[in-house]
Amino acid sequence: MSDRYFGTRTLKGDMTNVGAELQANPQSPAAKPHDRAQIPMRFVAIWIGLGALMLLSRIFVPPSVEFSTLMSVLPFAAFLTCVTMGQTLVLMGRGIDLSPPAIISLTSTTLLGVSGGHDDRMWLAIGVALLAAVAVGLVNGVLVALVKLNALIVTLSTGAIVSGVTLWYRQSLAAESKVPGALANFGGARFIGIPTSFWIVAALAVVIAVMMKKTVVGRRFEAVGANPRAAYATGVEIIRYQAGSFVVAALLYGVAAILLSAFIRNPTLEVGAPYLLSPIAAAVLGGTAIAGGIGNMFAVAGASLFLIQLDHSLKMLGLATSYQLVIQGVAIAFGMWLSEATGRVGRRY
Repeated sequence: MSDRYFGTRTLKGDMTNVGAELQANPQSPAAKPHDRAQIPMRFVAIWIGLGALMLLSRIFVPPSVEFSTLMSVLPFAAFLTCVTMGQTLVLMGRGIDLSPPAIISLTSTTLLGVSGGHDDRMWLAIGVALLAAVAVGLVNGVLVALVKLNALIVTLSTGAIVSGVTLWYRQSLAAESKVPGALANFGGARFIGIPTSFWIVAALAVVIAVMMKKTVVGRRFEAVGANPRAAYATGVEIIRYQAGSFVVAALLYGVAAILLSAFIRNPTLEVGAPYLLSPIAAAVLGGTAIAGGIGNMFAVAGASLFLIQLDHSLKMLGLATSYQLVIQGVAIAFGMWLSEATGRVGRRY
């Protein structure tokens, strides 16, 4: 009886180590067939939904898909994508972050205060603002990964504290405070007819995607999210990766805040308000697993585009706000179902 028991336990340990090795190195031969079957199907669902939305918009609200209209809403899709990429990293690390609105407001207010609207202090203001965002992310990461507190409660609490500090600091600034003129010009500029914010966020998405799939750090991070115990058994420092997800996410929130502030020129304390639940919805729509370990930056970009286009089309239809909320909720639920359904098809085959 005892020999059989210990033999079974050894077999389980071997299987766990093999599973952890595959998670830490998805490029191995054993992992490749699974990746080819599952991951593309899970993440392609949102692009199918976006295509269907564009077709329906073309039929019922033709002006909403005109080039000029799309270019006017593309910056907002870029801002949401940037924030959603940060939220996606936190979700992949088995956490959740409710502090993006507070971090965005803090970053934009710091930018206004340090720069004073002067071009010669622009880079200093950007650096200090991003540093403030990263500091909040570090606090979140330490409390969640090291102290082992609940991520929902931690980020909700830090968000409230940061909002209070931001409000206190904003009261010392003039109500008409603006970002430096050079930054405002950059925020409204276009390259090849497309807003600069789109190119910056697209470059960030490519960099993060490459790092996740082609570097040891990225593969280990995915392993930590997929199975922390197995990753720890193979020597991966899970605390570093889990805390790091909050820090990198906060940096992305800060970048989004800089781009958003440059675009609107005179950001208020409410500049971060739209980014509480929308990034979570976009991340899940993009196939990110709440359980951790699975996510794709290009898919969440498609989900962000989907949400922005849906909101814009419904407003152009002139529907009452109540109907808009109902339709948005149904669309998000359908998108989540489609993502999960395609994921199950991939696992089956």
